[in-house]
Amino acid sequence: MFTNHLQLNIDAALRHYDIFPKVVPAGKTGAITVMPLGAQAAFTPGEAYALRVCPRHEGAPRAFPDRPNKFEYTVTPDSDGCIRFSFDFFSEQQYNIHIGDRIKLAVYAVGEDLVGRYPFRGDLHMHSCRSDGRLAPALVCAEYRKIGYDFMAVTDHGKYEPSLEAIAAYKDVPIEMTLVPGEEIHLPNDYEGKRINEMHIINFGGGKSINAMARSDPEAHWNTVEAFAKTIDIPETLVGAERYTYASCLWAYNEIKQCGGLSHFCHPFDHSVFRAPPTFADAIFVSGAFGALEVLGGDTGFDQNGFQTIQYYEDRARGRRYPIVGVTDSHDAFLADNPDANVASTLVFSPANEKRALISSILGCYSVAIDTIHDTRRYVGELRLVRYANFLGNNFIPLHDELCFEEGRAMKDYVCGLPGAVEILRVIYGRMKAQRERYFAF
Repeated sequence: MFTNHLQLNIDAALRHYDIFPKVVPAGKTGAITVMPLGAQAAFTPGEAYALRVCPRHEGAPRAFPDRPNKFEYTVTPDSDGCIRFSFDFFSEQQYNIHIGDRIKLAVYAVGEDLVGRYPFRGDLHMHSCRSDGRLAPALVCAEYRKIGYDFMAVTDHGKYEPSLEAIAAYKDVPIEMTLVPGEEIHLPNDYEGKRINEMHIINFGGGKSINAMARSDPEAHWNTVEAFAKTIDIPETLVGAERYTYASCLWAYNEIKQCGGLSHFCHPFDHSVFRAPPTFADAIFVSGAFGALEVLGGDTGFDQNGFQTIQYYEDRARGRRYPIVGVTDSHDAFLADNPDANVASTLVFSPANEKRALISSILGCYSVAIDTIHDTRRYVGELRLVRYANFLGNNFIPLHDELCFEEGRAMKDYVCGLPGAVEILRVIYGRMKAQRERYFAF
C-alpha cells in the first residue's frame, strides 16, 4: 500500500486545524487564530468553548499551583468559523493551547534576538556524479528540495565547478531554494617531504576555489603553508609532520573566510582509524579557527556522530563555544537506494534564506544540527535553540516540507526537460515566503 510519509509526519491536530501565527515575540500580547480545515473540524456557530493556555515551562498546575501555568477562557467562533483570542506571551517558551477536551495545538514565544530570524533547513556538504556521487548536480538539488531543504551546496571532492553547474541549471526559473557554491577541499600532499594534509575541509559559499588555488602549483602551495606556519602558534602537543598538517588546516580555514565562505571541521571521528587523532582534533578545537564543526553527518553509526556530539557537549562544559552544523555528506540523494541520504541536516535561524545571512547566522551560533537517522528527530545544539527547534519539528517543519516537495518535484521535471515544469514553478513561487509571513509574527 502506498504511504504518504509527509502526512504521517504531520500531527493529527494540524491535519484538522491551522493555528497562526505559530511563533510570536515573547513579552508581548499576541493575537492567535484557530481555523478549522474542513467541515469535519468545524466549530459549532454560537457555541461556547473552553480554551486553556498552558505555558510548558511552568510545570503542571496541580504539582506547581503557585506558578502561572494555566489560563482559562471561554470563546465562541467568529462569523467565518474561526476561533480568535489574545494572550500575553510573557516569556520565551512553548504555550500549549487546548480547546475543549479534544483539540491540542501550540504556539512558541521567542526572545528578542530570535525575532526576525526564520528557520531554514539545509545541507552544507554533499556530492554529485562529478566526483563520487551518483546524481547530476541539478538533480541532487531537486531531490533534497523534495524532502524539505531550503538551502544547500554541492561540495564535490576537489571540485568547485559542480556547485556552479547546479546554480546555473536553475538560473532561468523562479525557485525559493538557495543554491550556494562550494567544494570539498583536498590539498596536495608531499609525503616524502612530510608536507601532508589528508583532512577533509568544506568550503561552503566561498567566492573562489581553494582546490584550484592550491593544486595549480603544489610546490608554491607547500611553501606558502610553511611560511604561514611561522606566523601562528602551533601547540607543543603536535609533533613532526602533524605540525604542518595543523598549519595547513588553519591556512585553508583562513582562505575560506577571506573569500566569504564558511569552513567546516569535517567528521574528525569517522572511519575505524580516526581521521584526526584526538590530540590533533583537540588542537583544532582549541584554535577556534574553523567556521563550524560537522557535529552530525555522513554515517548512521554511533562511533562517528555519537563521539562528535559528546565532544561538542564536553567542549561546551569546558567553556568552548563554536558553531555546529549537521550534514548528510551524501553521495546518493535517493532515500530508497541510500540509507545515509538524510542522516542529518542543519536548521539555521536567519533573517533571510541568503548565503551571507545563513553564514553569518551559523557563525553567530544560531544553528542546530538535526539527526534524522531514526524516525524521531533528535537535535544537537544549545538547549534554548533545541527546544525551539523541537517545537518547529512538530508544528511547522512538516507543513513547510509539503510545499518543498511540490517545488522539488517541479525542479526535477524542469532539469529533465518535461513540459509544464516552468509554468508550475512560476505559479507556486512565493508560497514559502507567504507561509513564513502567516506563521511567524514578525
